[in-house]
Amino acid sequence: MPILAVDAMGGDSAPGMVIAGLDIAAERHPNARFEVFGDAVQIDELVRLSKRLRNRVSIRPTTEIIPNELKPTAALRLRDASLRRAIDAVANGEAAGVISAGNTGAMLALAKIVLKTMSGIDRPAMAAIGPSARGDVVMLDLGANVVCDARNLVEFAVMGELFARTVLGLPHPTIGLLNVGSEEKKGDETLRRAAEALRESPIGPQFRGFIEGHDIAGGTVDVVVTDGFTGNVALKTGEGALRLVGDLLRRVFSANIASRLAYLLARPGLTRLREWLDPRRYNGAVLLGLNGVVVKSHGGADAEGFAHAVDVAMDMIVNRFNDRIRDDLGRHADRERLASDAFRATPPASATSVTTG
Repeated sequence: MPILAVDAMGGDSAPGMVIAGLDIAAERHPNARFEVFGDAVQIDELVRLSKRLRNRVSIRPTTEIIPNELKPTAALRLRDASLRRAIDAVANGEAAGVISAGNTGAMLALAKIVLKTMSGIDRPAMAAIGPSARGDVVMLDLGANVVCDARNLVEFAVMGELFARTVLGLPHPTIGLLNVGSEEKKGDETLRRAAEALRESPIGPQFRGFIEGHDIAGGTVDVVVTDGFTGNVALKTGEGALRLVGDLLRRVFSANIASRLAYLLARPGLTRLREWLDPRRYNGAVLLGLNGVVVKSHGGADAEGFAHAVDVAMDMIVNRFNDRIRDDLGRHADRERLASDAFRATPPASATSVTTG
């Protein structure tokens, strides 16, 4: 039975939004149980209103809350905060994953320190799903690592590929490295080394080389790999662009009587567009590479959005994402070890010429 630790006090409308989101998620995941951390009185009152949650929620009282503006270093000192206790539950084996809509920086810091990085992973990465012209696209890193080396990017690609298979159900997701151009000579040495390593890796057939910024929304690949600085800028730019499109559409269709009539004619198509671009469908960023499933919901999410983030966490738990990551990393390590052994076994050119001469 999958168990998810929940920070009930994180988010702009917590704990009401969190419990309402769990109520929606409980219907989708009838076998799931939730360890909910926070103000016991408030949580109990809300849980009692839900028939689906009454026998599936264990309330864990806490006395502290991590505010959104609190620095991560200060958050580390709040040992009885709802977020800290929820992460501790995963570290102690009481839950397989944790979800919170609270302070992002605090969650990243606590998760890395308490859960620690998975063996074989140098750094964890923040991944999320977004819309594209061909469907959904996975992008990582989105801010956990500002500076990355070639090894980090290769590890991100391995985790992103498995994430796309697990959450999006894609059998062979394609992968691209975000660069300033698609030509092989573009970019810095780090990107070129990462590309070379990916071509020689077990996921080499799925690697499509370098991609550019417009390829993200274009759906050129299923998994976009980049460093945290570039990824975060691209993410925020995309979010701003979506808000701009929505605002412009509202202006256009409310300008006059003729435009309002045009809206009535276009409403079925606009409804489908709204559903496709609904940010609630893409709520739930995941910190990959840790010893436990860690999902961050947007702080301003509503109940439906939070439920989508729970969906992501449950998909990863049920499909044993971390175990599969370890297996995939093992395959990559074996490939690198074989290549290294082959290199050492190959005699120098001068020795070969003497022997054959």
